[in-house]
Amino acid sequence: MGPNPALKKLGFSDTDRVVLVHTDDIGMCQASVTAFADLWEAGSISCGAAMVPCAWFNAAADYCRAHPEVDMGVHATLTSEWHPYRWGPLTSAAHTGGLVDAEAKFHKTSEAVAAQADPQAVKAELAAQIAHAKAAGIEPTHIDTHMGSVMHGPLYDVFVELAGEHGIPPFALRLTADQWSKGGYDAESCATFGRHVGELEAAGIPTLDRILNVPLSDEQDRAEKTKKALSSIKPGHVSYFILHPSHDTPELRGICPDWRARVMDLEMFLSGEMAEHLKKENIHMVGYRSLKELIPQGLAA
Repeated sequence: MGPNPALKKLGFSDTDRVVLVHTDDIGMCQASVTAFADLWEAGSISCGAAMVPCAWFNAAADYCRAHPEVDMGVHATLTSEWHPYRWGPLTSAAHTGGLVDAEAKFHKTSEAVAAQADPQAVKAELAAQIAHAKAAGIEPTHIDTHMGSVMHGPLYDVFVELAGEHGIPPFALRLTADQWSKGGYDAESCATFGRHVGELEAAGIPTLDRILNVPLSDEQDRAEKTKKALSSIKPGHVSYFILHPSHDTPELRGICPDWRARVMDLEMFLSGEMAEHLKKENIHMVGYRSLKELIPQGLAA
C-alpha cells in the first residue's frame, strides 16, 4: 500500500514517520491508572484505552473527568486472562451468547472467544462497554481490542459496525489478506480485515499501518528492543506502538507474572529516554483524538 492518507490530513508529508504511543489495560488494576496519569502528565504517551469491565475502571474514569483533554478510548474487553483475578461481562446476554466460561467470567483466550461467542452478543457487550464509559464521563476517542479478541471475521464485522455507529475510529491495520495470513488468521478473517480497511479508507476513516510492541514476556534489554521497534517505523506510515505501564505494587505482582515488564514500560517512558529517541529518529507522535477529528462530518457521532 502507498503512504497513509491520514498523513497529509494531519499536516505531515507522505514521507514522514508517525506513531501513536498507546497505553493498554488502563483500569485493569490500580497500578495501571496511576501509571497512565504519570505518563500523560509527563507528555510521554499520546493515548490509551480503558478496560471498562475491570475493577479499577472507575478510577480511570475519575481521572478522565478531571482531565478532559485526556485521549482515552475503550479497550474492547472480551477476555479475562489471569487466574487469581477475573472479570466478566456487563450484559446478561453474554451468559447465553458464548462469552463466558465455567466461572461465569470472560474466556481466558481469544481462541475461545472466536470459537464460542455469538457476534450479536459481542456487539451488545461492546456497546454496553462504550455506553458505560460515556456515562462515566469518558468520550471515547477510539476503540481497540484486548488480546486481539475481536480479530475473527464475524466478530470484527460487528466491531467495525459498532465503531461506525459511535463515530470513532476502530483498530484497523492497512495490511493485505496475504499479510494477515502470516499472523495465523483464517482465510475468511483475512478477507474480512482487508475489506474493512478498504471501506474505512474510502469513507475517510483513518486506519493504521503497523502495530508495534515488545512482548511482555521479553524482559531482557527491553529498552533497547523498544527503541529498535520504534526505529522500524517506515516513512509514510502511521504506526501504533503499544505499552502496558504500571507502578510496582503488591496488587500488580499478585495479578501478573509479567509485572516486571509492565514496570519497565513505565520507567523507560517516564524517564524521557523514549521521547529522546523519537526526537533523534525524527518520528512524530500523535494521538487518537487527532485521528478521530479526521472522520468526515456526518459520519462522526
